[in-house]
Amino acid sequence: MAPEPFSFVKSSSLDYPVNIRIIDLEGEEKPLRFSTLLDYPKLRHIGSNQSPHSDLYVTVQVWAGSKPLTVAVQTAYKSFRAERKWNEWLKLPVNYSQLPQNSRLAITIWDLSPTGGKFYSPAHAIPFGGTTLPLFDEDNQLYKGRQKCRVYRHEEADGSDNSGTPAIVMRKRAGSRKGAQVLEDKDAEELDRLEKLFKKHELGEIPRVDWLDQMVFREIEKRNLAAGKSSKKGESSKEGESSKAEEPGPSYFTLNVEMPRFDFPVVFADHEYPPPPVSSLMHLSSSQSGILKPPPEFRLGPGIGGMDDDEGYGGRLIQVYDPEVGARDNPAESKHRRLVRSQHRNGILDKDLKPNAKVRDELNLIMSYSPTHILSPEEKDLVWKFRYHLTGKKKAVTKFVKSVNWQDQAEAKQAVQVLGKWTDIDVDDALELLGPTFDSSAVRTFAVERLRKADDKELLLYLLQLVQALKYEHIQPDSDHEVAQDSSLARFLISRAVSSFVLGNYFYWYLMVECDDKSQDQPEEIQQLYNKIAYDFMVELVKQPGGKETRNTLLRQAEWVAILAKISGEVKEANESMFKRVERVKHFLADPKNELVTIDPPLPIPLDPSVEIIGVAPEDTTVFKSSLHPIRVVFKTTSGRKYPILFKTGDDLRQDQLVIQIITLMDNLLQKENLDLKLSPYKILATGISAGLTQFVPSMSFQSIASKYRNNPALAYLKQNNPDSHGPLGLRKETLDTFVKSCAGYCVITYILGVGDRHLDNLLLAPDGHFFHADFGYILGRDPKPFAPAMKLSKEMVDCMGGSTSEHYRQFKQYCFLAYSALRKNSNLILNLFSLMVDANIPDIKLEPDKAVLKVKERFHLELNEEDAIRQLERVMDDNLNALVPVVIDKLHELVQAFRA
Repeated sequence: MAPEPFSFVKSSSLDYPVNIRIIDLEGEEKPLRFSTLLDYPKLRHIGSNQSPHSDLYVTVQVWAGSKPLTVAVQTAYKSFRAERKWNEWLKLPVNYSQLPQNSRLAITIWDLSPTGGKFYSPAHAIPFGGTTLPLFDEDNQLYKGRQKCRVYRHEEADGSDNSGTPAIVMRKRAGSRKGAQVLEDKDAEELDRLEKLFKKHELGEIPRVDWLDQMVFREIEKRNLAAGKSSKKGESSKEGESSKAEEPGPSYFTLNVEMPRFDFPVVFADHEYPPPPVSSLMHLSSSQSGILKPPPEFRLGPGIGGMDDDEGYGGRLIQVYDPEVGARDNPAESKHRRLVRSQHRNGILDKDLKPNAKVRDELNLIMSYSPTHILSPEEKDLVWKFRYHLTGKKKAVTKFVKSVNWQDQAEAKQAVQVLGKWTDIDVDDALELLGPTFDSSAVRTFAVERLRKADDKELLLYLLQLVQALKYEHIQPDSDHEVAQDSSLARFLISRAVSSFVLGNYFYWYLMVECDDKSQDQPEEIQQLYNKIAYDFMVELVKQPGGKETRNTLLRQAEWVAILAKISGEVKEANESMFKRVERVKHFLADPKNELVTIDPPLPIPLDPSVEIIGVAPEDTTVFKSSLHPIRVVFKTTSGRKYPILFKTGDDLRQDQLVIQIITLMDNLLQKENLDLKLSPYKILATGISAGLTQFVPSMSFQSIASKYRNNPALAYLKQNNPDSHGPLGLRKETLDTFVKSCAGYCVITYILGVGDRHLDNLLLAPDGHFFHADFGYILGRDPKPFAPAMKLSKEMVDCMGGSTSEHYRQFKQYCFLAYSALRKNSNLILNLFSLMVDANIPDIKLEPDKAVLKVKERFHLELNEEDAIRQLERVMDDNLNALVPVVIDKLHELVQAFRA
């Protein structure tokens, strides 16, 4: 027989404030004698001594660990007539998810007294009685429903762990064994049983039968009255025996409260905190000792750590994780490694040591590992042993650096000597050595020497990441000397930026964005570091021939951006119609005071410094209908052409800028493989953390094309712009070839980058057949829509090629396979570029920075051979093409956009 399903809720997931309802106060006590009141005048003015229904109020406070967690919350004033009944819910300023296991409610009933009580009591109030109710029972379940709390007369509630005012007291029979909890008499036992049944009835655990319920309720009332009378007799007999009459006899007041009821039992569960980062006192990089090790797993023996242990310290075992110990190597393994390496540290024969066939295969396997792979201690020892042999293999340099124990000065010194003999390495390995896991200045200098051989065009492809790599240099931002003295990378970038205006233009704006980032994710010392680098760059620039003019040009660019930001901000905030917004922008641009009508001398535009603008064309201005209302401004250039741009305020364009940079790099890599896929990545430049420039490419979205043409809309659009009755599908062969190639390129690239939120509004088509994507707000597999496809291959795209059985679609798939294979060969370069952007405050990388590189690596499927990887890509394409969900998502998006319009 299968067990019944059991459901419960963890308290850590219950984000609901603690509530308690103060119902009423039950019980009586014999009034003080008149003679006692004469002897003690202060007693006659206390409210409860004047009337059995005097005014009282209740305060509730959460305690844990013998300390208060919250301030006290009290009931509103209420005048009692026949009974003390509040019937009021109190909300405490703490959620159930924040409660420790030993939380309890300290409930105090306050009596009124003109003379007041102790110094810590409220003014003109003394405690009538107190009680302390735990929030979790012995089974770690949250108390719910009605509770009868014993009131301790004349005492304030004690919220400590060993409370002297417990609300629930289990009475023991005399002579019972230790720990056995038995009620005193049969009447009290029967009352307790009926009380439990009554609570179950309230919670709905017992079915309701009206006629039977009324009989039971009357029986319970009779028993309660009988119990009250017997208690009074006991009190009077004890009072006759007592010689002191100043205090009344024992009172048995009970406070009835109610806790919230939930559909499922609420069980205590604490938050699971991740292991803390490695202490800054012991800064270890992954090139030294690997990664942060997880806490060791162990199991408790029988009887250990239980809550009901009678012996020992009791309580539960707490696992304390020491990050320094977690990051440190096993002492035995470390000693073994030192002994092994001591044999190959100063040996003369090491330089002539050659691996046999088996070892050579092992070394080749190690060199084929991706940058994210962690070498085992045995693999590190093998690389160190044959370090001289590997100096002739450029792909082995990163594995060698990871194998060195940089804490050992003798070993580190010899490693630097070996690096000096290494053959020329590739750029992707040099970029990996500049990442956050390599903190040796000698290693970083070695990587910079390789970058010196790159020309300006190649360096521009990686400049965005190299600016981010400055965060990992040993630069003191508060020092008086130049950063070039601290960092070989800073010295290199400044020297190349001052000698090339194009490099200097982008270097300047990349630095300005980092200086503008004052968010919590950007430490203040990092911001100061970039400020110092920008200052040193300007100082060095002025020293160059024509440097003052270049510096003035960069300052003019900043003023030009500020002017556009001003009008863009006004348009975004203005509550006007689209016509008035456009007129506002045109009037602003045409105003001579803003110095945009004529720009003299010509100004290189920051987005593309090879283009110089001489003025604005206000009549071509447009304001878009999106929420941020970006403006399209058209400028006249020195070549006689017009250059349209989009300026957007209120949006962080750094993620779009990164994606466009990676697409540009991938296009460059594909062309090196003689594979021109007609990619046309438009330019994007973030000028701040909430503003930027975008190149405007004349095109139409697939959504707009589909609304204009019904049958095969993309093909109809291309036919209208490039008709050819003798060409394939009725249009020029070059146009169709451009469309097929660009579709293949963007499908593969957006799949690798995990670009999400793909719909027909951000798939664009230029009149000459160039297909491209826009709006990269979701990358690395993130998507706001459920069941989103891994690759966006819409029906409109395939229909334009002639259908899924056509020759052009077969060519499209072949281009996809060729592009995927070519990019897989350069996967290390792409992964290293993403690893340098881990701390760049890119939104989708910032969510899970430790997994960003791994998400890109997963799309390459490096664990498969080339043939299997291509088959995997083909399955992704076929699944997307035959899926119904993408079509439904596009239709829903179309309906939403139509509703907004």
